[in-house]
Amino acid sequence: MSDAPPPPPPPQDPNQPPQNPYQQQPQNPYQQPQQLSPADEKLWATLINVGGIFFYFVPALIGYLLLKDKGPFVRAHTATALNFQITIAIALVVSYALIAVFIGILLVIAVEVVKIVFSIIAAVKANQGQPYTYPLSIKFVS
Repeated sequence: MSDAPPPPPPPQDPNQPPQNPYQQQPQNPYQQPQQLSPADEKLWATLINVGGIFFYFVPALIGYLLLKDKGPFVRAHTATALNFQITIAIALVVSYALIAVFIGILLVIAVEVVKIVFSIIAAVKANQGQPYTYPLSIKFVS
């Protein structure tokens, strides 16, 4: 057995900074975005449709902006959900304006029921991997 010291590390080029094994490699800004798996696309589409029940158009807008390039299925569901939620927001503004005429209260209730029912149907279709188009929605984004 020899008591020789371990060999020195190989010399580094003085023009290059030292390598940090925990540092991430720089990303190519022109690289295509990573596609989601079909199961992930179904999950996100389902969550976005259900999120519209509680948070109106916010989940659909965030989902559309972040996930539209991640797969065709999630893009279609987020776009239709966003269109529907914007249409619901317009209907609610009109309904609240008509509260002074007393018909607005009934309209607010009807719009909320329509939002819940169609959002649940869309979430079930998304979870099954089927396309869904909301009825009664104006097409703002595609």
